[in-house]
Amino acid sequence: MERIQLSSQAQHDVQAYAEYRHIVGDDDGGKMFTPEEYEAYKKRVLPGRIKNRLYVSWTSPSGMDCVLVGPETECFCQHRYKQHKTDFEQLPSSRPIPLPCQVRGCPCPGYCYMPKNGGQPVRCHCKHLGTEHAPTPPYLCKRRECMKCAGYKTSFTCDCGLPAHQHETLVETGEEREARGHPVGQSVPYKAMGGITGFSSLAAGYARLDPSGRGAPSAEFLDQEITGDDNPFLRAHVGGIKEHKMRMGDMQAALKDSEERQSQMRRPGESELDYYERRYQEKQKRAAAARPGPPFPATRPLRKSVSESRWPPSRSRRSDEGA
Repeated sequence: MERIQLSSQAQHDVQAYAEYRHIVGDDDGGKMFTPEEYEAYKKRVLPGRIKNRLYVSWTSPSGMDCVLVGPETECFCQHRYKQHKTDFEQLPSSRPIPLPCQVRGCPCPGYCYMPKNGGQPVRCHCKHLGTEHAPTPPYLCKRRECMKCAGYKTSFTCDCGLPAHQHETLVETGEEREARGHPVGQSVPYKAMGGITGFSSLAAGYARLDPSGRGAPSAEFLDQEITGDDNPFLRAHVGGIKEHKMRMGDMQAALKDSEERQSQMRRPGESELDYYERRYQEKQKRAAAARPGPPFPATRPLRKSVSESRWPPSRSRRSDEGA
């Protein structure tokens, strides 16, 4: 593989061009601004962009932002979010806030997130992909032979566990987002940032541990004792956790951790099969203790034999019926 080496000046130029593209986008019409035009553009656009930034997300009924829309996120019109109107000198008072597509000839009236499974658009109930539907509501299928499509609706289930058709594309201001209790991040001069506020914004909502996603785990979840069912990485640090809890005065929890650590060690004369059998039985006991209600019986009644069942009937009974 060939390695490309750049001088310090060339690296600086590449970084400057990347920043130029993030700030200007397609507003230069394909011809780069001169240094004077670039400075005038920033003085004119950046104050309103920072003050009137819009946050766009694909939100579930529970309020979780399952997808935070960024500059490259695709709309139903198959154009990116950065190709829609995202800069406002004065925010409109109407809701939802319209973000029409700025590509010439595109009839898209406002940005609407296209659900995807990985990088593939998901299919509608009419069996055709989202990219085969019209870019305007209700997003009817464009295939001539498709006569049953009443509008795009998919059976795809989001990672949050709810159907995609129950989600909505939400466009909100910074004040409205803070009122929902979701983070707004720092002000940046870049174009069409949408809901992106950091690296964690690229993760799905169920995996995002900030208020815009699933949220941080509870204290009960974090403080639960380490058992043989946990990751080996956690089990390897049982000793350090025990020492920390002893220093903090939590002797009872430290003793439980010590018991688990001793149980992980193979006992003298214990074969490998006996070791795993003992660990399995310990796991079963913990599951039975945590199970609500009365435990299952240790032994179950055996099924009746064929001779004791009602079918087939005995020979004497058949003879009586024949008589």
